[in-house]
Amino acid sequence: MATVITVRAPFAFLRRLVSACLHRHCCSTVQTACFVSRPHSYSLIAGQQHRFFRTSYVAARPILQFKLSDIGEGIMEVTVKEWYVKEGDKVSQFDSICEVQSDKASVTITSRYDGIIRKLYHDVDSIALVGKPLVDIETEAGQVEGPQEDVVETPAMSQEEHTHQEIKGHKTQATPAVRRLAMENNIKLSEVIGTGKDSRILKEDILNFLARQTGAILLPAPFQEIRPPPPAAVAPSAPAAKPKEKRSPPSIPTPVIPKPVFTGKDHTEPIKGFQKAMVKTMSAALKIPHFGYKDEVDLSQLVRLRSELKGLAESRGVKLSYMPFFIKAASLGLLHFPIFNSSLDENCTNITYKAAHNIGLAMDTSQGLLVPNVKNVQMLSVFEIAVELNRLQTLGAAGQLGTADLTGGTFTLSNIGSIGGTYAKPVILPPEVAIGALGKIQVLPRFNHKGEVVKAHIVNVSWSADHRIIDGATMCRFSNLWRSYLENPASMVLDLK
Repeated sequence: MATVITVRAPFAFLRRLVSACLHRHCCSTVQTACFVSRPHSYSLIAGQQHRFFRTSYVAARPILQFKLSDIGEGIMEVTVKEWYVKEGDKVSQFDSICEVQSDKASVTITSRYDGIIRKLYHDVDSIALVGKPLVDIETEAGQVEGPQEDVVETPAMSQEEHTHQEIKGHKTQATPAVRRLAMENNIKLSEVIGTGKDSRILKEDILNFLARQTGAILLPAPFQEIRPPPPAAVAPSAPAAKPKEKRSPPSIPTPVIPKPVFTGKDHTEPIKGFQKAMVKTMSAALKIPHFGYKDEVDLSQLVRLRSELKGLAESRGVKLSYMPFFIKAASLGLLHFPIFNSSLDENCTNITYKAAHNIGLAMDTSQGLLVPNVKNVQMLSVFEIAVELNRLQTLGAAGQLGTADLTGGTFTLSNIGSIGGTYAKPVILPPEVAIGALGKIQVLPRFNHKGEVVKAHIVNVSWSADHRIIDGATMCRFSNLWRSYLENPASMVLDLK
């Protein structure tokens, strides 16, 4: 027999009592009470099992701060160049969050969590510090925050891009940045062959696809010079009456050009990114006593050889310039003069001779001066060097050169002549000890071995060497050997490995 408890109290009090009881025992089968209504009294029958109504609560999901971890090379701050997400977007693990640029390279930061973006901590072109939050991500309750290690993806070397897209019934794998690049250029991802892991499509795949379609490498948009607007046309006046007497033709009046009003204001901006790295490197270069040496090289035989090989290289999908020959000749010269492929410690007490010939190429990009390098040139053929140069030039034009491409150089050549100029005074890039600058190729009259005037293809080279360990005679001998390889390309065959 159930126990009957009679309670006489205001109904509001009983309602609060029962609400508190339900709050304690919601979402389960509990020991409850059944109400029996009597006139002027309220009874509770206890001791029975009843399945009462269920109350749902929306539990707040944890919000985790996604911090910028150390990306190596002693980098303490980066510049946020582009956001791939906005507040409210849903992301999965390995989805691209943003692209940041340090003073060494551009990298893409990818997500560690599945969740929803709740806050962006930085605007585009603002500075983000290592160890500080980038975004807040609302995650599932099961995702416990452990020691943070952000997923840092170097675009140029990326093989871990996990975002997929369904196109024409098959799965095409690409990051949001790659999909956006394809959309802007009206490219179907199903027509692009991916070179990443599991056939993932990388940014360089899109750029190479465009190059094959247009027959040219994509370059940054040229700088647009701001010019004052043309003067407004003067309204024609009423037609003048015909002269009654014949007069001499009047002189042409000089048009009145309104003087442009200058309204610009000075502005100050911080030095950051690659420009900041350039300031640091060039400041260190001032401590090096430079020895300069200049010479000219007759490339007439090399010009003929390249014209014969150019079509063959293009049939393999590679653009063959003169630079691979310059780089290979330099590597052969370094085998005979290893002092040019060395480095000097800060105290000037030890010289380290580098085994690898990582020859850098100074490159003018929209981000400023960058010097990517071709690794292990001593082991590469001229064609293999051309393939690597094509890759570096494509990535440089797209602003996607990675840290691996920009570090580890041992010797540098600057092709300043591709822009213009004949001679230069190149500055050594520490810790290297030598650098060469190539002028433009000119067709000039020269005397051949018979004393006849002939047409010759001449390029001027300007060398700079660290005069603390390289004397003028050594510099001259190295330059003469390098020049001999280029003036007689067949001689390179003897030393090729």
